[in-house]
Amino acid sequence: MALIRVDFASEALELDTSMTVVLPQEGERPPPLLYLLHGLTDDDTAWTRFTSIERYASAKGLAVVMPQVHRSFYADEAYGMRFWTFLSQELPATVERFFRVSVKPEETYVAGLSMGGYGALKWALRQPERFAAAAGLSGALDLAYLQENDDRPHIRALMQRVFAGRPAEGTDDDLFHLIRKAGRKPRLMVRCGTDDYLVKQNERFVEACAEAGVPLDAAFTPGDHDWAYWDREIQTVLDFFIK
Repeated sequence: MALIRVDFASEALELDTSMTVVLPQEGERPPPLLYLLHGLTDDDTAWTRFTSIERYASAKGLAVVMPQVHRSFYADEAYGMRFWTFLSQELPATVERFFRVSVKPEETYVAGLSMGGYGALKWALRQPERFAAAAGLSGALDLAYLQENDDRPHIRALMQRVFAGRPAEGTDDDLFHLIRKAGRKPRLMVRCGTDDYLVKQNERFVEACAEAGVPLDAAFTPGDHDWAYWDREIQTVLDFFIK
């Protein structure tokens, strides 16, 4: 496998940014592609520093793209930069231009942890034609709840900067709204530790999928909001994506 750090100019963000990429070095055909998203306090290097994702991807013959989006909730920020536009439009075009990877929807996947779990499911539900499957690990899945009930000062400030008081509920930033919308959905997976402070949000998402009749592979096993849990469960995710 090749491990590559790419610094490049983003038109959507109007600045230079980075992504970390893992690429198979063997094979006659373009490899399947996973977009792997980071959490609120991480960056594009976190998955390679704190898990064995390179080794796990190698066993699957999988290319992995890990973009950097800072503390954006994968949204076009009200007072900031257009991270949703970057993620959903510019990044895939840049990856396809830079690297020899599969462009087939049936070979394209997205996953993430915490804020990235939310971002992965939002991307897959808003652009279902792009992905075969999506997974959220320990996801911050109930954005409306965070906006209305999380009184931590840094979360209140973050929500104000990104959304400027605009309620997420009932919009395309609301995963529960997206689940209820008609139309094709990729195969979905959710995993969360039973000791995780976000477990209730994940349980509510599972219930919403059941009520909407949306198939979901969900499981809650012992674990906390930490890299030991994510290193273990990303292997489950890759098995779900590629048999």
